[in-house]
Amino acid sequence: MIKDIKEEFKKFSNQQHAARLQKYFKTGKGEYGEGDIFLGLRVPATRKIAKKYRAMPINEVSVFLKSQFHEERLFALFVLIGLFRKADEYNQEKIYTLYLKNTNYINNWDLVDVTTPKIVGEHLLDKPRDILYQFAKSDNLWKQRIAVLATFTFIKHGDFQDTLKIAQILLHHPHDLIHKAVGWILREIGKQNQTVEEKFLRQYYHTMPRTMLRYAIERFPETLRQKYLKGKIKQ
Repeated sequence: MIKDIKEEFKKFSNQQHAARLQKYFKTGKGEYGEGDIFLGLRVPATRKIAKKYRAMPINEVSVFLKSQFHEERLFALFVLIGLFRKADEYNQEKIYTLYLKNTNYINNWDLVDVTTPKIVGEHLLDKPRDILYQFAKSDNLWKQRIAVLATFTFIKHGDFQDTLKIAQILLHHPHDLIHKAVGWILREIGKQNQTVEEKFLRQYYHTMPRTMLRYAIERFPETLRQKYLKGKIKQ
């Protein structure tokens, strides 16, 4: 099966598109995706392959999860999402554990964003969430983004507490990928309860990174948005 899947990837690969992707996902020296390699598949093609092989065994999925090629890792994560959704509690635990053991390979924002809420977030809905705080306080950019994105699932269930605590931990993070993630997740809180979001913003908006603030207030009425941007909101 592994050989057949690799043939599928070969069929859909495109070197010109691969070159564009490597620029887009910042794979150059010193950039956040340094060293990543692309085959040049478009996401719908990767999803199509994942759907075709959605019943493959977890041990074979892990082969692709550790691949040097970005699209093969994305494929593995798509398959894991499908397996997780249909699994019983025992097998969901296995998939969740596999995910956490392989965070070194979940190493770009698309890999995190597409999968973390649907595996880590779903698994932790009714469980202790200490791992997210460990990740938030780590020095690994992708673990930190996982910590943020996992809470998207909690927000959908009206649970904002961990999101706000993790946002506070990462409030002065140096990287704009975290600024964007935290701002986006605060915006998601605001879509459900603007009062909760504004309570947090009033306390921290003067010192949070500008990008984070802009993402957080993106859906506010323009007059209110401008007050935040101009520092005219009272704490």
